[in-house]
Amino acid sequence: MVWRLQADRNQLPLLLLRLLCLLPTGLPVRSVDLNRSTDNITVRQGDTAVLRCFIEDKSSKVAWLNRSGIIFAGQDKWSLDPRVELDRRSVLEYSLRIQKVDVNDEGPYTCSVQTQLHTRTSQVYLIVQVPPKISNISADITVNEGSNVTLVCIANGRPDPIITWRHLNPTARDFEGEEEYLDIQGITREQSGKYECKAANEVASADVKQVRVTVNYPPTITESKSIEAITGKQAYLRCEASAEPKPDFEWYKDDTRINSAQGLEIKSLGNRSTLVVANVTEEHYGNYTCVAANKLGVTNTSLYLYRPGTVMAENGSTRLAASIWLMALSLFCLICKC
Repeated sequence: MVWRLQADRNQLPLLLLRLLCLLPTGLPVRSVDLNRSTDNITVRQGDTAVLRCFIEDKSSKVAWLNRSGIIFAGQDKWSLDPRVELDRRSVLEYSLRIQKVDVNDEGPYTCSVQTQLHTRTSQVYLIVQVPPKISNISADITVNEGSNVTLVCIANGRPDPIITWRHLNPTARDFEGEEEYLDIQGITREQSGKYECKAANEVASADVKQVRVTVNYPPTITESKSIEAITGKQAYLRCEASAEPKPDFEWYKDDTRINSAQGLEIKSLGNRSTLVVANVTEEHYGNYTCVAANKLGVTNTSLYLYRPGTVMAENGSTRLAASIWLMALSLFCLICKC
């Protein structure tokens, strides 16, 4: 920006010379102070900028210029821009008003005042700030667990916006650094969900957008439980699995696959499956296997439907009937004459 300002100032004498040739002659010109400091005016894009300039008396000859040329010479408007007009709240004010300021309006503006004694100039540098705006963000994606993932968030604004990423999980932690690219190495199922990109500068409220990352992984059994059932009553065996995509369930009794028939019904919804026994008989007691599968893998677990009074000892997915253990203990006692 400093280089642009210096280049614009180097063109200023030529513009002033053109302007002075257009103004009435006969007025003495003593000096043009091109080395005076430049005032900065900061305006947000879309707002109105007023560049102040004051004259010494009514007889002063005055004009507004920018790097493109003459904007106003006296009351005559040279610019074709309808957003630009004079703002004269008093006879000695010669301010310039620019409505709906855009980034193209940024740059130096010079107010040249010529009196009978001297010519002076005042320069204002207009700085246009732009609110942050996310122009490009990654689309929602689906990946397999263990993959490397790169999310992209591109934003514009003046000053340049600061980019931050946040994973919208229950802990909602922010990622370190301020980067347009978020790299996730070896993504896990816990890292699935929505990711929020926030672009912020001091001009206006931050712009926020989200991208969803779905992580596929094979099923794992998260819940299963053997149950006691009374003959003639209804019973339920439940099996729950965590997986993405959602798993398909199958049920087996011993080695035979179960269909919804002969008093048995399978009800599966989402990550849970239930085997409903409408009317328990002696044939229904025994070992059942719940199988959960998706395109990435398959897993299973065993459940027991047992008679009332049978105490089950659980060890992982295998249940050993306590009654068998008691029978073995009694036989041991008889042999050893306990």
